[in-house]
Amino acid sequence: MQWRIPVEVDASALELWTVEDVAAKLRLSKATIWRLIYAGTLESVTIGRSRRVTPAAVAAYIDGLRAAS
Repeated sequence: MQWRIPVEVDASALELWTVEDVAAKLRLSKATIWRLIYAGTLESVTIGRSRRVTPAAVAAYIDGLRAAS
């Protein structure tokens, strides 16, 4: 079976980052990113045994920080 992405879906919306990628982009440790994920502060998805974070989830986390300050 072959899966097709609908034309309306922006390919960048399907981008997924590893915990290491997010840590590098935010200049935080991987342990801090894991704590944010486990606390539910940073949304992530599990694919098999891997954890991934969307750019939108990172943006939402940053927006939440801005709103809190």
